[in-house]
Amino acid sequence: MHDHAAKGVPFEHSGHPVGHPGGAAKGGVPQLRLIAWEVTRSCNLACKHCRAEAHPEPYEGELSTAEAKALIDTFPEAGSPIIIFTGGEPLMRHDLFELIPYAKSKGLRCVLAPNGTLLTAENAARIKAAGIERCSISIDAPDAAGHDAFRGVTGAFEASMRGIEHLKSVGLEFQINTTVTKDNLHQFKDIFHLAEKLGASAWHIFLLVPTGRAAELGAQIISAEEYEEVLNWFYDFRKTTNMQLKATCAPHYHRILRQRAKAEGVPVNFETFGLDAVSRGCLGGVGFCFISHSGIVQPCGYLDLVCGDVRQTSFPEIWRTSPQFLNLRNPKVYVGKCGVCEYEKVCGGCRARAQTMRGDYLEAEPLCSHTPIKLQQK
Repeated sequence: MHDHAAKGVPFEHSGHPVGHPGGAAKGGVPQLRLIAWEVTRSCNLACKHCRAEAHPEPYEGELSTAEAKALIDTFPEAGSPIIIFTGGEPLMRHDLFELIPYAKSKGLRCVLAPNGTLLTAENAARIKAAGIERCSISIDAPDAAGHDAFRGVTGAFEASMRGIEHLKSVGLEFQINTTVTKDNLHQFKDIFHLAEKLGASAWHIFLLVPTGRAAELGAQIISAEEYEEVLNWFYDFRKTTNMQLKATCAPHYHRILRQRAKAEGVPVNFETFGLDAVSRGCLGGVGFCFISHSGIVQPCGYLDLVCGDVRQTSFPEIWRTSPQFLNLRNPKVYVGKCGVCEYEKVCGGCRARAQTMRGDYLEAEPLCSHTPIKLQQK
């Protein structure tokens, strides 16, 4: 799978306010809230949007069990991050059920991002017993035809539906992740109703980042105008359900939320908007990072920017001192409108889209139609 959704922030962070640069710790270094750890790049699916162009065979250079445990040992030094065990397909990692309890023993909250097709009654029970608190399952259409076409494997939809039932049978919380494309935009309400019917705790939508296989999906990327429309629709839609809704890889939802709330006279606080009120749009390098199967640290899975190698430098040192992370925490070095935008602290723009569509991760978010006050003609 190497799930698009799993490369962003598929799970809620710990709920602490994240301003800019992200809830400072000692010496002004932001607290790390989330780590998406690609424990393996191997996968049994061939998704059209896969950033890694993953295949089922093992990849060279994967961290060994000893290296993986040594890495886990260092996580608490960077904060109290939630660890997202992702992939590829994390269930294809041979020692997964050794690593999860080890991370739990360090006081870390652990969640899992499988594609759902390999879930069985047996491993669902093992996932629960290992200490996983939530799983994310990606569903990109309300039916098998659309989902299987996107996932590249016939039967993927039905297999994921069975997987979800296995999670439910052991009482394990799950969320549905959906990648937004032109093909499924018109089916969003149907996908939402499916997630609600299945009993998902949350539904997270992800805006496509054109990297890996997704680079070939240029025609599937919605326009800035459609982006604005879907996020406004999402703002309204969240009022219709008790299920938690979150827009991910969609940082300007945080701008839209504040614009709409101001117009409606609604205060933006935790009571009215939950974690969206105290979080930031793009957390890459600010409160979140991605670690590859071989130990390469990146701001997120879509931003192919080597910020360090845990085999050469300790992970906490990379988090504290990486020049790229320091840039991401300093809007003064941003190029274009994002750096001067009045919503920079709550949005930040998608740095991965800036890199893949403009060639510079510090450039302006390509799919934002907002003109900052400082740049508006008087």
